This record gives sequence, structure tokens and C-alpha cells, in this order.
Amino acid sequence: MASDGSEEFRLVSPSIAKEGRMPRQYTDEGQGAKKNISPPLEWYNLPKGTKTLAIVVEDIDAPDPDGPIVPWTHWVVVNIPATVKGLPEGFSGKEEMGGEYAGIKEGNNDLKQPGWCCPKMPTHGHRLQFKLYALDDELHLGNKVTKEKTLDAIEGHVLGEATLMATF
Repeated sequence: MASDGSEEFRLVSPSIAKEGRMPRQYTDEGQGAKKNISPPLEWYNLPKGTKTLAIVVEDIDAPDPDGPIVPWTHWVVVNIPATVKGLPEGFSGKEEMGGEYAGIKEGNNDLKQPGWCCPKMPTHGHRLQFKLYALDDELHLGNKVTKEKTLDAIEGHVLGEATLMATF
């Protein structure tokens, strides 16, 4: 329960087990791996006043070859209408999705390409952080959406955050 007595704003994936293991089908490694398929996501109990949502997915344990740990961006999704209750498996890269998904925009991952960049790690034990932001407005980021532009634009507009962690 949240401090106001309401149910907590939550982000979940029906495919990520309670222990947080990222299934191989959403990675680029091992038997069962699919080709760059984004996992399904669901969210519950949006904060009052939410107009749109944004998602940023990062490997928060990614090492920089020259030194410290620098998060690696796997996926950025913006302008998800508050009426949408989740993203289906394989949502990423499907340009033809219309209806309630029509205004959603995928941003560039750290490969400088729009859409989901499935994990392929040099070592295991990395944590993938899925962060969902409930926003009081739509984002206007131009043609090239990035994590940095998204995080700058949402400043002062975040009504709530929900996080899902998965290990790989």
C-alpha cells in the first residue's frame, strides 16, 4: 500500500519470474533466444492525473571499457497513453501498431537504433532495470528520442515511478 492508503503504482512482466530472472527468449544468448523480442510489460494503479507514460530500460551493471560502471540503455518508450495498461510481447519495432498504441514512440538505445536492444552480456549477473514514469503531459522530443532527452523532458512532470528489476 502507498502512504495515502491506495494501491501502489506497479510495473510487472508476466514473463519475468518472481526471482527476477530474465527469460532467454528476450536475450541474445542461448537456447530459446528469439531475435530482439521485447518482453511483455503491465502496470497498475497509475497516479491520479497521469496523461502519458515513459519507460527506460537499462543494464545498471554495465562496465565502461575505460573504467566505471555506466548504465547501458536497452529501450526507451515515450508517450504511452494512460489508457494503455501494458505493452505486449514483441511490441518493439512494430510500426504498424495502431489504435491505442498509435502515438507511442520508441527512442534510441545505446546502439543508436530505435527499439529494444536485447541483452547479450559478457558476464552474467547483470541487473536490467525497467523504470516506468507516470507523467502529467505528453513529451515533445522531436524525431530523435534518447534516454537523455527523455529524462530532461520529464523533469517536473513525474507523478510517480515504478521499477521492475530482472537479472541476466
